[in-house]
Amino acid sequence: MSRSPHRPPAEAGAGAVPGAAAIVLATLAVLVTAADTYVVVLALPDILTGVGVGLDELQKATPIVGGFLLGYTATLPLLGRLADLRGRAPVLIGCLLLFALGSLLTATAETLGPAVAGRGLQGIGAGGLVPATLALVADRWPPERRAVPLGVVGAVQEAGAVLGPLAGAAVLAVADWRAIFWLNLLLGVALAAGVVVTGQVRRPDSAALVLAALAATALGLLLAEPPALAEDVTLGLLYVPLLDGAAWTAPLLLATVLLAVLLVARSLQHPAGAVLPLRGFGRLAREVDVVGSLLAVVSLGALVWAFAAADPAREVVAHGWVLVPLAVVAGALFVLHERRTAEPVLPLAALRPVGAWGALLVSLFVGAALVAALVDVPLFARATTTPGDQLGAALVLLRLLVAVPVGAVAGGWLCRVVAPRVVAGAGMAVSAAAFVAMTGWDERALDGAWSTVVLVAAGLGFGLAIAPVNAVLLAVTPPRVHGSASSLAVVARTVGMLAGLSLLTAVALRRFTAEVAAIGTPMELCPTSPADCAAYDAATEAAVLTQLHTVFAGAAVAAGLAAVAALVLLRGAPVRGTAHVR
Repeated sequence: MSRSPHRPPAEAGAGAVPGAAAIVLATLAVLVTAADTYVVVLALPDILTGVGVGLDELQKATPIVGGFLLGYTATLPLLGRLADLRGRAPVLIGCLLLFALGSLLTATAETLGPAVAGRGLQGIGAGGLVPATLALVADRWPPERRAVPLGVVGAVQEAGAVLGPLAGAAVLAVADWRAIFWLNLLLGVALAAGVVVTGQVRRPDSAALVLAALAATALGLLLAEPPALAEDVTLGLLYVPLLDGAAWTAPLLLATVLLAVLLVARSLQHPAGAVLPLRGFGRLAREVDVVGSLLAVVSLGALVWAFAAADPAREVVAHGWVLVPLAVVAGALFVLHERRTAEPVLPLAALRPVGAWGALLVSLFVGAALVAALVDVPLFARATTTPGDQLGAALVLLRLLVAVPVGAVAGGWLCRVVAPRVVAGAGMAVSAAAFVAMTGWDERALDGAWSTVVLVAAGLGFGLAIAPVNAVLLAVTPPRVHGSASSLAVVARTVGMLAGLSLLTAVALRRFTAEVAAIGTPMELCPTSPADCAAYDAATEAAVLTQLHTVFAGAAVAAGLAAVAALVLLRGAPVRGTAHVR
């Protein structure tokens, strides 16, 4: 009997039951990559300066941030499918190595192009880790027992928002921004090696492993050009071209290429344990549905870039006349292609249960509400009690962020005794109520203890929704598509964050503009002292608060929609060891 390409993970090489060590390492990898996102935001001005972009050209930061988001989101369906076809552990290792390679390119970048390319590779690697880790958890625990471990994974992912800025500040206090990416490189390689050691993948060929290590070392030295080596009288000759004017003849570059060629040859000749799984690549390309994957990348990529590159002061989406139609057309072609192909890249049929597409809808609304907190709570702090104090504003946001991982673990535990839809619905209702309270904050609101209660409540609410959403999604979809289904949950939340940020900010800015226009000019309000007009300053500050209140109100609506969708749609998760739909 022929083996179906839709085989369960055990047949794909992941092992019948994933070991606890592999899950721990995968969870740590999620933490490292989540923290990296926030570390980079903190170090962004230094990065721009380091790659030759002046601080008066901050608009050029968009490719660095957008490149990561583009890689993170657009390739998720493909990586989720690979996790289902070839096993969770191989995808984890591959994503960690991609993340490490991206870190190397960014750490050694001297211009904007390599930095953007490095961030894009980091995004691809970071994005694939989340669905593979969630699928590992689903492989190890039965539906009625997996909510708590899913909550732990969600908590670790959210903890990156707390630990990232702290880790970034610590590194920047003792070294420059490049040290952040060198650290990422070491962590990525170490975690990938750890997953290999757990035995979840076939033991690698020793000779190929040596060649890979030598090739990676040569590439690192080539890109980094450490002064101790490049400026040495003898060793520096490795960087000097053998032929004048032919940079490609540098000995170190030739050695890197030669080692790479030998690695490819070794992998083809000894496929058992090959470091590069080149044998069977053609069959794998057919199984992952290359056409469908490309259409998904184009559609998601255009959608992500439309929101990520937008200037909310002028537009909701950037290049809307090109990117939005491109996303729609590619998305429509993707759906038509997936319905006709025998090997779809996304399990559209597996998403027919209400709990499956309902989980994606809830994730979309959660993302839209969460991004408002991440962006506008610090803005509110800087506009009121901590003007110009970035650290103080970050500490205000920290009150919310520290509660999210706590809520994620609590939500997983509550799912053992309460229907997941109730847990998620109640959590998002709490977050919605917290945002409603924020719409009434005045300029002294953050000085009192009540603001801390509101922020903690919002964070707990978001956390409570994490485990139930993933638990329901993985309970109502078959194991053979858990990687793909988990990737869609991540895509939905990311798109929700991007769309929510662009839409809410654009609406709020328009309201701010209208408020300022209604104030009048300083000359009209203070004819005798227009240069020092307290009435105008007070009215402008009130307009700023109105702008922020508008965003909080929009976030309350998004959180409320998430609560309603969770209560109505998140059905199908087992409770108390039963398999009955609730």
